[in-house]
Amino acid sequence: MAHASAQPRVLRALRQSWRHEMEAAATYRLLAQQEKDPRRRGVLQKLIRAEEQHAARWAERIRELGGTVPDAAGIRPRFGLTLDLASPEVVYRKLEAMEARGLAAEKGVAASMDSASRAILEEVSADDGDHARMLRVLAGPQSPRTALELILKKERHVHGAGWVGDAIYGINDGLGAVFGIVSGMAGYTGGSEIVLITGLAGTLASALSMGSSAYLAAKSQREVYEGEIAREQAEIEQNPEEEREELELFYQLKGFTEEESRTVVARIRERPDHFLKTLVQEELGLSERTFPNPWRACLSATASTAVGGVIPVIPFFFIWGTPAVVWAAVLSILAHFGVGLAKSLVTTRPWWISGLEMTLVAVIAGTLTYGLGLAFAIH
Repeated sequence: MAHASAQPRVLRALRQSWRHEMEAAATYRLLAQQEKDPRRRGVLQKLIRAEEQHAARWAERIRELGGTVPDAAGIRPRFGLTLDLASPEVVYRKLEAMEARGLAAEKGVAASMDSASRAILEEVSADDGDHARMLRVLAGPQSPRTALELILKKERHVHGAGWVGDAIYGINDGLGAVFGIVSGMAGYTGGSEIVLITGLAGTLASALSMGSSAYLAAKSQREVYEGEIAREQAEIEQNPEEEREELELFYQLKGFTEEESRTVVARIRERPDHFLKTLVQEELGLSERTFPNPWRACLSATASTAVGGVIPVIPFFFIWGTPAVVWAAVLSILAHFGVGLAKSLVTTRPWWISGLEMTLVAVIAGTLTYGLGLAFAIH
C-alpha cells in the first residue's frame, strides 16, 4: 500500500500536531474559566473552538491513514503554575509566544507529512497566526513608563494632573534625599557649618540628577514612539488586512459589536495617518499627546527637586548646633506632611493618611541617618 512505508513518520507528525492543538485548547479553557470579563472570555472561547476544530481535523486525518488517535485524558494545559500565579498579561504574552513557536514548529513538521496533511497544516497555520494577534490584543498595551508613573501607578487616577504629580515627586525626592544627608551630617558634626555645605551640595546633585533623568525619560519616550510608528507602518504595508482585524478586535474588547467595530475601523482607515496612530495607541498605549516636552520636564524636575532639597538646609543659614538640627527636623517633617497632603490631589487617598505616611517616612529616615552619623562621630 502507498502509505505503508511512510505511515509511521507521517502519523508521528500528525499526532504531534494533534497534541499541540489539544494542549492549546486546554490552556484557553482554563483561562476562560478564570476570566471575569465576558468580552475577553468570549475571545478565549473562540480560540477554544478553533483549537478543537484543528484537533478534530488532525484526528480525522490520523484515522484516514489507519492510525489511532491518542487518549485525550492525559492532555494538560501548558505553563503549569504560571497560569495560576502570573498576571493575565504575562500569561497572554507567553501564549502569544507559544503560538509563534507553534508556527515555526509546524514548518518543520511539514516535511514529514504527506501532501493532504500539508494542505491541512497550511490552513491551521493561517488560523494560528490570527490566534497570536488575538492574544497580543488580550495581553493589552505594552508601553514604557516614566519613573513617576511607576511610583504613583497604584494611586494616580486624576486625568490632567501629570504636571502636579511630577512636581510632587520632584519635591519629595529632593526633600527625602537632602533630609537624610542633613540628618546624618548633623549627627556626625553636631550641627556645624559643614551641614550647610553638604546639604547644598546634595540639593544641587539631586536637582541635576532628577532634571537629567526627566529629560532623558521624555526624550526616550518620544524615540520609542517614533520607532513604534515606523514598525507599525511597515506592518500595515505588509499585512493591511491583519492590522485591520487586530484593531477591530481591540474595539470588540471595549464593548463594540463586530459590526460596529468594522464600521468604526472602516472610518478610521479613510485617513491612513489616523489609522496608523490609532493602532499604535491601542496596541502599545502610546500617544503623542501624552509625551512631555523634554526640556520642560527637565526644568520642572530640576526646580521642584531643588525646592524640596533646600528646605532641610534653611535653618543652617541662620543658626548652628543643636537648635539648627531641631529646626531642620521640624521643617522637614512638616514638609513631608505637606507633600503627603499634596499627593492627595492626584490620588484617591484621604489627605491625612497620605500626610501621616510621609511623616512616618521622614521620622524613620531622619532617625536612622542621624544615628548613623552619631555612631561615626563617637568612633
